[in-house]
Amino acid sequence: MPAYVIVDSDVTDPEQYAAYREAAGPAVDAYGGRFLVRGGAMEVLEGDWAPTRVVLVEFPDMETVHRWFESPEYRHARSLREGAARMKMLAVEGV
Repeated sequence: MPAYVIVDSDVTDPEQYAAYREAAGPAVDAYGGRFLVRGGAMEVLEGDWAPTRVVLVEFPDMETVHRWFESPEYRHARSLREGAARMKMLAVEGV
């Protein structure tokens, strides 16, 4: 069953965040993930949620999400992001 990682990021240092993006992309690819949404125009339809930048990544399953998140490749990407963005991230199983 596919699993999705949903991210709301508030980028505070775009230059440093660019280094994270460059490292995060190959880490996602290495674990069979694919970006479905990576920024772009958005519109809140209901509620008081005010996301800054939304990213949606599809993985083959929840086990793969965990392997990706704890992988050396993604740990490295996260280290590049430190101080460059505030992140809210969750994983959810699809149907």
